[in-house]
Amino acid sequence: MARFDLPLDGLREYRGSGTEPADFDAFWSKTLAEAHAHDLDARFEEVDTELSTVRVFDVTFAGFGGHPVKGWLTLPAGADRPLPLVVEFIGYGGGRGLPHEHLLWASTGRAHFVMDTRGQGGAWGPAEGTPDPVGSGPAYPGFMTRGLHDPAQYYYRRVFTDAVRAVEAARAHPLTDADRTVVVGSSQGGGLALAVGGLLPDLAGVAPDVPFLCDFPRAVTLTDRPPYREIGLFLKGLPGRTDDALRTLAYFDGVHFAARGRAPALFAVALEDQTCPPSTVFAAFNSWAHEEKSIEVYDFNDHEGGGAFHEAVKLRWMRAYA
Repeated sequence: MARFDLPLDGLREYRGSGTEPADFDAFWSKTLAEAHAHDLDARFEEVDTELSTVRVFDVTFAGFGGHPVKGWLTLPAGADRPLPLVVEFIGYGGGRGLPHEHLLWASTGRAHFVMDTRGQGGAWGPAEGTPDPVGSGPAYPGFMTRGLHDPAQYYYRRVFTDAVRAVEAARAHPLTDADRTVVVGSSQGGGLALAVGGLLPDLAGVAPDVPFLCDFPRAVTLTDRPPYREIGLFLKGLPGRTDDALRTLAYFDGVHFAARGRAPALFAVALEDQTCPPSTVFAAFNSWAHEEKSIEVYDFNDHEGGGAFHEAVKLRWMRAYA
């Protein structure tokens, strides 16, 4: 599809269509306090991968509710001092995959931690071992509507909390430098990076690529692609419940987390992206609170964003922060 959203000049001014809940900060303070009541219990088990240039650790830590969450920590072989740390979150439906799929950041001399996403895996790439032990009421297939009736029960409350704890777990390893921590991710991973960027005050940088989970009121009416479309299809069978759903989603909107971003940021947006429409990405970028921010615009790209070209941009950008 050719461009379908606002013109670029309009995108550069657009700041979103949602309303921030009055108790947004209180909701997340309470959520994280409940998580911190559980011992982080970060465990690092070195695994043999047949890779000679890196060391890989199978990581388990306590996420939301104390539930065990998995991750991979990859370090350059021979590292003997704390290294800059890149924490990565992954796209919708995927698991953490296999260690040899995550070699870019360790190849630059940095520590790299990739978090498994609870309940996900197998939609693309290998399925892995982080279940979501919390049930939900009726939901449309997928994850977007699980617990949508109540912010406290919503699926992404658990995932966003896991993401904060993932940073804490990665920083617990003696060969990572907490002061030089950057969070990155694409699509759902970009949405998680935005959330963590709004919830943690001491990151060195945040790099969300074509982030998902932004400006829900616009996204769910502008695109008919999944995963946003899951919400519309669910509400199709619940006439009159749209406002209730949007009230829940407001607690998880990347635009509101962006307004609390306290680290330099590099965004990526694709102007033909039908999965995460460019206006929703620009809403988060334009709301990002830290003055040191930039956005790479990929004119004719869909949800792949800048792909390998943008990875090269991130490699250059990262030099200043981690």
